[in-house]
Amino acid sequence: MVLLALAALVLGVAWGSFGPAGTPLDLISDNSDLILYALMFFVGISIGLNKTILQKIREYHIKVFIIPFGIVVGSVAAGVVCSLLTGVGARNGAAIAGGMGWYSLAGVMLTEMAGAQMGSVAFLSNLMREMLSFFSIPWISRHLNYYSCIAPAGATSEDTTLSMMVRYTSEEVVVMSVFNGIICSAVVPVLIRLCYSL
Repeated sequence: MVLLALAALVLGVAWGSFGPAGTPLDLISDNSDLILYALMFFVGISIGLNKTILQKIREYHIKVFIIPFGIVVGSVAAGVVCSLLTGVGARNGAAIAGGMGWYSLAGVMLTEMAGAQMGSVAFLSNLMREMLSFFSIPWISRHLNYYSCIAPAGATSEDTTLSMMVRYTSEEVVVMSVFNGIICSAVVPVLIRLCYSL
């Protein structure tokens, strides 16, 4: 699966760079949100058919926030540690990591607050987080546990990396993954500004 994902990425880059314009792929890229909504719809059907999952979510109550809280704290702490290694400054490192994989928003926000260089670093580092999560989720699901797969995905666990969650984890973890993505996505804009202002 990892090799197929890598091959698909390489072919996509090659097609985007050298392929003809105006192809059916343009239709797909222009409507990526609709594809995501269709994926969410089918995941929702699968979850709805399994009554025990919804029961377990009701049982969790406040525990639903434990995974997102850990991901937020871990991401910001890792950003501070990486800032010491790279010399970009603790607040820049924390703000960049606070993007939690949402590369488009993190790049734009950091460009406005810290300039084009930090915006580019935020864009690339969060894009790399998303890409690396595609390759790490299969390994994590086999060697650690299903819930740990949510961590590398960060804010993308409700959308772009959700297909990997569906493929490599359980339906219960997929539900938690969607909740995590919603919570982290809501926190990202506030977190980036908060980290940068410290």
